[in-house]
Amino acid sequence: MLEITFYSPNNQTPHTIELASDFLYWLAQSDFMEIGGEHPIEIEIDGEIVILELVKLGQGNSSNRKRLRDFLLEAIAQESDAVLNKLNHTSAKQEYQAITYKLRKLQELRKCLENETYQYLQRV
Repeated sequence: MLEITFYSPNNQTPHTIELASDFLYWLAQSDFMEIGGEHPIEIEIDGEIVILELVKLGQGNSSNRKRLRDFLLEAIAQESDAVLNKLNHTSAKQEYQAITYKLRKLQELRKCLENETYQYLQRV
């Protein structure tokens, strides 16, 4: 498993989303990795100051947050259509979970981006 972690600037606990390697590979091939450059940023985590390579999310119409959110909304729309088509042909719970994995992770990423408490993300 690989992960994307969201950080707030005020020493709150980071939120980490674990991702299967095939999903992260898909993200790496998409525009998701092209949006926002990583820069060394000093933040406090659990009372300790660390410097991490992070993407500043920011606010406003041209922010990385908005660009990433727009990317995810488009991906969610496309994946929702694909999932609905696949669900018409499945009945097993295990198949259902496999079919909906990508959609669930896209939604989880979107929710973190929409939470303005998080000001940075790290793609590890």
